[in-house]
Formats: sequence, C-alpha cells, structure tokens
Amino acid sequence: DIYPGQLVICTGPSGSGKTTLLTMLGGLRSCQDGSLNILGEELNGANKEQLAKLRLNVGFIFQAHNLMMFLNARKNVRLSLELHDKYYESDMDLMAEQMLDKLGLGDRVDYFPANLSGGQRQRVAIARALVSRPKILLGDEPTAALDKESGRTVVNLMKELAETEKTTIIM
Repeated sequence: DIYPGQLVICTGPSGSGKTTLLTMLGGLRSCQDGSLNILGEELNGANKEQLAKLRLNVGFIFQAHNLMMFLNARKNVRLSLELHDKYYESDMDLMAEQMLDKLGLGDRVDYFPANLSGGQRQRVAIARALVSRPKILLGDEPTAALDKESGRTVVNLMKELAETEKTTIIM
C-alpha cells in the first residue's frame, strides 16, 4: 500500500521490472494477473476507457523525454493542462511558463526541443508532468540526464508537491 503524499523509490538491477511496474501503475500497460488497485480502481481486466481515466490523474517522467519536437517548451508543458477540463478557464500559457521558470527555464519558454540541451529537455518533460498537479507522479530515472543542481531542484519540487498537494510519487 502506498498512500497520498508518500515518495517511494524503487531500486533494482537492469531488467528487474521497474519500468514495467511504473507503466502498469500509470495505466500504460494492462494488468493481466493478480490485483492492482490504483486510486480505488481495480486495473486487472480494466478496459481502455478505465485506463484513460486513470492516466488523467498521473504525471509521467521518462528517461526519453518524449517531447513534441514541433512545439516549443511552453506548448509542450501546456499539453498536459489541455487534457483537463478544470484548466480550460485558466491561463494555461502562464501556468506553463511559471512551471518552466521554477525549473530554471524561464528564459527558454519559446525554444524548441532541438535547441535545448538534454538536461533542459528533461526539465521541460518534468515541468509537463508537474504542471497539472497529478495525484500520482511516476518517474523512470527522472533526474538521470540532469546535473547535480538541476537534479536537486527537481527532487525538491517533487517533495514539495508530495507535501502540499498530497501527490504520491514513485520513482
């Protein structure tokens, strides 16, 4: 059992199933055996609609940042907000810019991924995952591409999110 506001770190050798576990927890991969209950929903046997509904409550940060190369940093982060009806009346551009600023990218909001370093791309991906304040945040080695200072900033932001928003974080 993992509760709201907890931060859990999964460790193990390469190939031990850490990424598989994260993709199952986030509804990206179906559960075919046993029981997996996330946010009160049983995922064993869940259909596509149930998995899609779960994903609205989950933020993902993967090693491969998965940014849209044809969108600038602001629009990549804004994408996460556009999935949620509750943000339609909000200034999504401003929210995206504020999150990018928190991650030290306030001067890079109009940059396209091709014009950002690997660490900057990863911070854009992290901003995208954090901006919608998900109930669950899943990170597959989210700070691996970052320098020590940026990594510390990201970890501190995650801790703050866990404490203030009661976000469950699993990395």
